[in-house]
Amino acid sequence: MRILQVCSARTLGGGERHVADLSNSLARRGHQVYVALAPGSPLKARLTELPTKNIFELRLRNAFDVPSAQRLARLIREEQIEVVHAHLARDYPLASLAVRRDAQLVVTRHVMFPLNRLHKLTLKRVARVIAVSEAVARALGAQKLCAESKIRVIPNGIDLKRFEDVRPQEARALIGLESRLLVGTVGSLLPLKGHEEFIRAAARIVAARADVGFVIICGDGSGGAREEEYRAQLERLIAELKLEQHVRLMSWHGELAHFYGALDVYVSASHTEAFGLSIVEAMAAGRALVATATEGAREIVSDKETGLLVPVRDAEKLAEAVAALLADEELRNLLGSRAYSEAQRFSLERMVEATERVYLETLASS
Repeated sequence: MRILQVCSARTLGGGERHVADLSNSLARRGHQVYVALAPGSPLKARLTELPTKNIFELRLRNAFDVPSAQRLARLIREEQIEVVHAHLARDYPLASLAVRRDAQLVVTRHVMFPLNRLHKLTLKRVARVIAVSEAVARALGAQKLCAESKIRVIPNGIDLKRFEDVRPQEARALIGLESRLLVGTVGSLLPLKGHEEFIRAAARIVAARADVGFVIICGDGSGGAREEEYRAQLERLIAELKLEQHVRLMSWHGELAHFYGALDVYVSASHTEAFGLSIVEAMAAGRALVATATEGAREIVSDKETGLLVPVRDAEKLAEAVAALLADEELRNLLGSRAYSEAQRFSLERMVEATERVYLETLASS
C-alpha cells in the first residue's frame, strides 16, 4: 500500500512516538510510507526506516491552513497515495480537504477531549476512526461525530524488544541520586500529568524515610513558554517542600527503557489518560506501579493484580500506595512480574497488524 501519515506535532510525546513506530514498522513490512510533518518536527529524526525523499515538511499551522491542504492534495496525487492517516485533531480538516476522491481517510483519536462542529463535517469523509482505547471510542460515540460502525479500537503498542537489555546502573548514574530506592514518572510538562501530586506524595514519603529518591522525566524545553513556566512552578514547589536532595526534574535523551529498568516503583499520577503509553512501558520493564484510576489506566491495570490504582488528584492516597510498595519488596516483585506478563498483549506488532487490517478494510470497501 501507499500510505501517507500526517502529523503536525511540534513536540515529542506518546502520540508522536506512536506515529514514528507505526511508520517505521509499516515501511519494514514492505509498504510505501510517506510522512507530512511540520518544519523542525522532532519526529523526523525518529523516522529511521523511511528514505528522506518520503518525508515532507508543510506548515500545517491549523485546521484552516488551506495552502497546506493544497500541498497535501498535490502530494497525494503525485505519489498515488491510497490511504491518508491523520493523528491530530487540527490535521483532520486539512487531510479531509486533501483526500477528495483520490484516497481513503483514516484518523486516529489519541485523547478524549471533545471535538468541535468543524470535525463533524470533517469526519463525514472519514473511512475509519481508530480509537486508542475503549474510553476514547465511548467518547467519540457520545459526540455522534461519525457513524459508530466506522470506529475501530486499536490500543497503542510498544516495541517490547527495547526492554530486553536494560542497563539500570547506567541510568541511576545519570539520575545522580544517592538513594537506595527510586520512584519515577514520565510525562510532558502539563498540569494534567499530575506532577504536583507526585511531588507532594514524595514529600509525605520522605518525611517517613530518607532512603527514597524521586525522578520526573519531562519535556526537553520544546514546549515553549508555557512549559517553561510550569517547570519553574514545579521547581518552586520542590524548594518549598525542601525536596531538592530527593527529587529530580529532568529530560531524558537516551533509551527510556533504561530509565524504567532503574526504578523500584513507577507512578502515573495523570488527571486524565486516554491510554497511558508510559504505564505499558513501565510494565514491559517489569516494574511495580501505582496509577491514578483514569479511564485509560483502568483498561491496562488490574488493581492489586498488575499494579495499584488510586483516586485522581489525591496525593495522600498516592503516597500511601507508593509507600506500601517501597516497604514490601516481595509485593513489588510479584506485581512487577504480573505487569510484565500483561504488557505482552500491547506489542508493536499487534498494533501494526491491526492498523494494516483497517487500511485494507477501507480500500476493500471504497
